Amino acid sequence: MSHTAVIFGGSGFFGTHLARQLAEDPAVERIVLADMREPRFAHAKVDFVHCDVRGPIDIAVAGEVVIYNFAAVHTTPGHEDWEYYWTNVRGAIEVCRFADRVGTTRLFFTSTMGIYGPQEDRVDEDTPPLPVTAYGKSKLLAEKIHEDWQARDPQRRLVVMRPAVTFGEGERGNFERLAGLLRKGRFVYPVRKDTIKACAPVEEMPRCLAYMASFDEPVIRFIFAYPERTTTEDINKAFHDAAGYRLPGIVVPGWLIYTAAFGFEILGRLGLRTSINRARVRKLVQSTNIYPKELVERQWRFELPLTEALRRWNETNGFR
Repeated sequence: MSHTAVIFGGSGFFGTHLARQLAEDPAVERIVLADMREPRFAHAKVDFVHCDVRGPIDIAVAGEVVIYNFAAVHTTPGHEDWEYYWTNVRGAIEVCRFADRVGTTRLFFTSTMGIYGPQEDRVDEDTPPLPVTAYGKSKLLAEKIHEDWQARDPQRRLVVMRPAVTFGEGERGNFERLAGLLRKGRFVYPVRKDTIKACAPVEEMPRCLAYMASFDEPVIRFIFAYPERTTTEDINKAFHDAAGYRLPGIVVPGWLIYTAAFGFEILGRLGLRTSINRARVRKLVQSTNIYPKELVERQWRFELPLTEALRRWNETNGFR
């Protein structure tokens, strides 16, 4: 059945990639990119609507509507604790109110692996959430709000995706920064090489969402990540194979790297702009050992292994 897709956070990383693929779907008549920022993607099917999900949402739609809620404050560290709750929780409330008003029965929500906290031992969808950051806590609350929306009508369908570090064109995040450091030969391992970093390519995300929704269950929650346990060293080797970057070999002890990070924090307070701080170093050192049990049991297969996904990204725009 033809429908309108409304993507909250449609100008962002996930929203842009989803819109590109939905534009090729003949069942999608119209795509509404609802965001506070101008869109990165233009197409005859696409309409941009300036939207702040922290307040009442007024978007004109007709017919069958499918909603994707990608809107979030997510960079950590980078915001005050209240900002995560104000956007992520209030935004969930307003999106679900909008879904009620327009009669939507299909809603997709992007949560985060942060609901599990940092984990050295493997966790999966059956592991009780234990968030330690305001971002993770706010996203777990947002999951509950979307689940309440679904529970009010048995015909409603909710798909909750908990993504690992997701990389690809337009990411402007961890993998893009890593590529820049490797290109310049400036990357060193903080404390160890075997930190597990669950990850997945953004190109696979739209197809994965559609696949999981095809099971037509009231609520589906799944982790979006490669099933392989991928370490920091594995990721660097993949960059080496995909782009020829020199493999780093230096491992910096914890006392030294945390002291240096503290020094950069002081420089930041003095006006020197820097993204280096102790919180970001801790993120690099701590494992995110999450396992996509639902994807494996439902026989989802990634088409792009890590090295191939990086090679394509590099060929497209040099890890930008």
